[in-house]
Amino acid sequence: MKILTLVRQVPDAEARVKVSGDRVDLDGTTLVIDGMDEYGVEEALRLREGGANVEDIVALAVGPKKVEDALRTALAMGVDRAIHIETDERLDAVSLSKIVAQVAQAEGTSLILLGGQEADWDSQALGAASAERLGWPQLTWTNELSADGDTLTGRHDVDDGNEGFKVSLPAVITAQQGLNEPRYPTLPNIMKAKKKELRKDELGSYDVQPGVQYLGAEIQTRARLNRMIDGKDPQAAAEQLLDLLRNEAKVLA
Repeated sequence: MKILTLVRQVPDAEARVKVSGDRVDLDGTTLVIDGMDEYGVEEALRLREGGANVEDIVALAVGPKKVEDALRTALAMGVDRAIHIETDERLDAVSLSKIVAQVAQAEGTSLILLGGQEADWDSQALGAASAERLGWPQLTWTNELSADGDTLTGRHDVDDGNEGFKVSLPAVITAQQGLNEPRYPTLPNIMKAKKKELRKDELGSYDVQPGVQYLGAEIQTRARLNRMIDGKDPQAAAEQLLDLLRNEAKVLA
């Protein structure tokens, strides 16, 4: 089994971002592996450690030079090698799926693991689009996974709750919180990661054209109303609160 994991680099959840001109300015912002993608990386490592015949684990990232840091983290976690398609061009999820499919075919991949919903574009489209291009089955929002030969079994969330599944490889699996607890890279593994292969490719070597043109960005802010409610009369206070939530905050129907 050869596993391909996708790595997106996003601002840390505690980081403050700003807009400069028509772009989000990430200079000086702490950047990390997208949380859901990190679950995918960890699950690839756990499948190998659990006894699955995993021949190779590759981390793939598409983005500017600084994305290399996220790939180094994945290598330090235990990934065998990495591929960085370096570009400053922004690609939407459907366009990126073309690259994922081409890399998977070139690498002889039989399992793709990636986050169910990346934080940078808040989209669930990448897993589905990649599976469609390859003609592979897809299991989304997975929270339990095991391998037996060329068969995967596990559980995932659906609209009505949680259900079990069995699927033959090749397949695309999207990860979510609860699937595992990602490990922290140790210092020895961080040092070993510096010697692992990190291949650099150019975007022009892949057949892809962006389908979405980004025109600008803005940070949405909401002014506080700072309304004070007199609590002397609990009944009147409750009615006033409901009125504010329904007619001013617009959070109740």
